[in-house]
Parts: sequence; structure tokens; C-alpha cells
Amino acid sequence: MACANVLPCRSFLQPLLLSWLLVRVFGADVKSTNIKMHEGISREEKWKSIGHKGITLWMTGLSGSGKSTISVALERALVQRQQRAYFVYRLDGDNLRFGLNRDLGFSPADRKENVRRVAEVSKLFAEAGAIVVAGLISPYAADRDYAREVHKNASLPFMEVFVDAPLAAVEERDPKGLYKKAREGKIKGFTGIDAPYEKPENPEVHVRTDQLSIIQCVNVILKALDDVELHLAQTFRPVEESESCAAA
Repeated sequence: MACANVLPCRSFLQPLLLSWLLVRVFGADVKSTNIKMHEGISREEKWKSIGHKGITLWMTGLSGSGKSTISVALERALVQRQQRAYFVYRLDGDNLRFGLNRDLGFSPADRKENVRRVAEVSKLFAEAGAIVVAGLISPYAADRDYAREVHKNASLPFMEVFVDAPLAAVEERDPKGLYKKAREGKIKGFTGIDAPYEKPENPEVHVRTDQLSIIQCVNVILKALDDVELHLAQTFRPVEESESCAAA
């Protein structure tokens, strides 16, 4: 039956619609009840003011595959090597465990919560217009799917970037000495040794760090960003091999 008065009907339906959206976007486990969403400047206005859309690049791969190295190089390429600086925020899995995720370990449940928190933070930054570079091992496909769903429900761009290297290659690199400790039994539940890593089946970007240089990997990602039309005016400038994007 049609509403006799459109405005009162709208006023009645809005809280119901908001509740539905809260469940869809934030999940059914929201404990607080006396809350409401407060609207501000639209994301389109924010994106227009900085000249590009927000997006999350979810960098996943084994420890030692090159996630952090490529993330830093990509950050530098976007901020320092373009005609103008892009708004970039890098969320490094190790760094976050010093603060936001300091209460989490590496059990499956803690890894799940780790991904949930980073996914929500990534969504907030992408909403503000940032190119979010989130680098986490995130070994479980279901958890990565959750991160994707968080962005999809908020109508935000999301790209899974598989930073791939064979186990033999990352064990040889072993920058933190963790694989050696895991092989010696000093670390339990280590991804790739005695804990699983579920490889992405259809990532938007797949880079083999045992076959490509850091700069080549960065340029593959820049090309993918061009393909999704992230920028509102210009295309990204590829980085030359002679240019350094490594940390100073």
C-alpha cells in the first residue's frame, strides 16, 4: 500500500534502512545499539579535491616474498616520482603489531582479527581518497575475501596483489631469520612451514619477485592502477630502472 504522506513514510523507513546498511557493511556483530551514522563531505567531493579515487591494494604473500619492499617502493613511486604527489597510506603488517594490533598473536583466530582490523582501517583511508597499500601475509583465503567484501559493501575499489615467490626462494632470503628458526622448531605455526598459505586464485595483480626486479613489480602495479582508472586526469609515469625507490 502506498504511503499517504511521503515524508513521514521516508522518516519511518530511514532508521530501518540504516540498520540494514550497518549490518551489511559492518557485520551482524555490532554490539552498540544507540548509535547512528553521521554524514559529512561525500567521497566524490573528497576524491575530486585530491584528483584521484581511493583504493586499497591488498599485498599478500609469504614472509620474505617482498611485500614490504615493494610497498615502500610503490609508495615512493606514487609520492615522489609522479608529476604530482598522490595521497598514499601504507599499512605494514609488522608495523601495525606495534600499535593497533599489539594484542594479537599468530593463531588462526588472531590472524583473522588482524585482517578484520586492517580491512576496516583500509576502508576508512580509501573512503578519504588514499591509495592504501596494505601488506600482510594474510594466509587464509576466507580472511582476504572478508577484506574484499568490506570494500565491496562500501562500493570502494579493492585490488588483491599476490606478491609471489617460491618457498625455496623466500627461505634463501630469510631476512629476519624466521624460516631458520621455524625449521629448527623454535617457532611454531609459521606460515609456509607448519602452517598453511592459501594462494590467491584470481588476484587482480600477480608479481613473481623471483623473476622481476622491484621496479618491474612496481610498474606492473602502476599499470593495474591505470587500468582501473584510479586517476581522474592523468596516467601514472612508469619508473625507470635507473631510479631508486628503495628506502634511504
